[in-house]
Amino acid sequence: MTHSIPLAVHATHEAGAKVGGIGSVLDGILSTKSYNQRVGRTILVGPMFGWDPVQMERLTDPRNGVQIRYSSLHGILYDVDEGVQQALRTVERDFQVGLLYGVRRFGEVEHEILLVDASSPHMGHVERFSYFVWENYGVESFRYNHDFEYNLYMSIAQPLFAGLKALGIDEGLAPHERVIIAHEWLGLPVAFAAQLNEPEQWRTVFYAHEVATARLLVESHAGHDTRFYNALLRARESHLPLDTVFGEQSSYFKHAIVRQAIHCDAIFAVSDTVREELRFLGGPFANCRIDLVYNGIRSEKIKVSDLLDSKRRLQEYCSKLLGFKPDYVFTHVARMVLSKALWRDVRVASHLDRLLASSGKTAVLFVLATSEPAGRQPEQVESWETSYGWPVGHRGDNGDLIGEEAAFFFDDVEPFNHSASNSKIVLVNQFGWSRDRCGRSMPADMTFSDIRRGSDLEFGQSIYEPFGISQIEPVQFGAISCVSSVCGLIGFVQQAANDLVEQGVLTAGEQNGRDGGRTTLPGGGALGSAFSASTFPLVVADYVGLPEGQAPGTPRDALDIDGAIRGSIEASSSENTARQIFERLPSSRRKKSELRRQGSALAGRMSWETVVESSFLPGLVRVCKE
Repeated sequence: MTHSIPLAVHATHEAGAKVGGIGSVLDGILSTKSYNQRVGRTILVGPMFGWDPVQMERLTDPRNGVQIRYSSLHGILYDVDEGVQQALRTVERDFQVGLLYGVRRFGEVEHEILLVDASSPHMGHVERFSYFVWENYGVESFRYNHDFEYNLYMSIAQPLFAGLKALGIDEGLAPHERVIIAHEWLGLPVAFAAQLNEPEQWRTVFYAHEVATARLLVESHAGHDTRFYNALLRARESHLPLDTVFGEQSSYFKHAIVRQAIHCDAIFAVSDTVREELRFLGGPFANCRIDLVYNGIRSEKIKVSDLLDSKRRLQEYCSKLLGFKPDYVFTHVARMVLSKALWRDVRVASHLDRLLASSGKTAVLFVLATSEPAGRQPEQVESWETSYGWPVGHRGDNGDLIGEEAAFFFDDVEPFNHSASNSKIVLVNQFGWSRDRCGRSMPADMTFSDIRRGSDLEFGQSIYEPFGISQIEPVQFGAISCVSSVCGLIGFVQQAANDLVEQGVLTAGEQNGRDGGRTTLPGGGALGSAFSASTFPLVVADYVGLPEGQAPGTPRDALDIDGAIRGSIEASSSENTARQIFERLPSSRRKKSELRRQGSALAGRMSWETVVESSFLPGLVRVCKE
């Protein structure tokens, strides 16, 4: 079989194990039928953290799907040609690193992985590579070599490329038959290493899953998204780049590296918003080609009875914890980080509580978020559950609440639960969603899929959200998704809905019923209540649009937006958002069935197979042909 792309190398920090969003993207793309039919050989390359016993144990965990064939750190050698063994050992000796080579399962297929542990690398090689990067791209490593993360990815680039050559994966291939895909800035040093060692012999792609400088500017100022995106919109009108508006940003190493992604043969962006943020970097980015490659979602066909069972389990859990069976179950599955803006959920929930009371309905909001991704020990959870009713009650002095969890619970959740009459919020700050992880109050047959399938409403009102896979996935099961107006998925939902209107699956009223959004998405679509039809399963909360007469006239005016102004916008927008949600919450089986119909249709148009066939593969093929 002749493949369109004989070799694809994915350079990513999640090569060995799924950790976050990029891991979800890799799972989606690399498991699709179309990808595996068109790409001949795939290998993922990235770091291995030999000094971290938790990370090393994860590699050998059967649930991770990794089969190690060669690892000097693990003392494993299995089914590797003697010549390849010797070549890998030479790389380890020359660069003073440890290598792991093996395969990792993605869905029903396996792909190769190559990991490097650079705990004590040969500094001569690292310094020569840093000099090359400065000489050719202007990245001044001496400004950033105090940063562990920067040093790590600069240290692993050369040995990773040397390891690829040791494996002989590109033997006999022409330059247009092999491509390196750098996932985010962390993968770019590997692309630079290829350009250093074999100029013009590899095609390279920068896959932008976010724009690090934009995230920093959004998160580090109290004006958050309200300030940043108003400044971006005004700057676009005047053709001003980010550094002119916000000041020179080169002290931030991620900014310095991402600006050099322009040297890749192609740039992919996961949303209209990310594409516009890249253009905001200015210089060559302002007018270069940037391919939109939206993230996909896993489209599942589930029996209605299974969905009802999931809802029943969630209701049973609430009854055990709080003493009532809720009419509606709301959820938010997220990392416990500033960007997820969990306080906005509480703002909206406060207005929803009054609307629920007026109709005699009740609800619970399960927030599944933790600052401890590895999770607490089950014995700890059981002790807290017995002592003070975890997860309804929490303490901040015993390892229960840590980091952002404490502020969120004590400042937002606890006051809400004291004042709300018809709804409550439960913070489950534990990795996993099962009785063995979350205590005896949880139904014995509960699984993580229940919190996705049994939800009536999934929150996701982030201040920075390049796409938002988690926010949109429950829609296919009949949930409503409430996202902020800067969420990257909006453009893809718009595109999918337009396609369904053309096919006659949705009516124009179901899809779009706009109520005149007050500003525009960076990509051109409407912000605010873009989907205001009472049956559409997406509610967009606009925290960027300012009231008429208060909108900034210039980027300088936008920079004056502070936390107080953002807070006032949140106060008014959250009330409007709650009203839209309440109007769309299903009051009958027929309405719930209609939400499932629309959500399932959208999911079918937003699947990973669709993304890979319509944008990801065409983008790679174009790069390899040019």
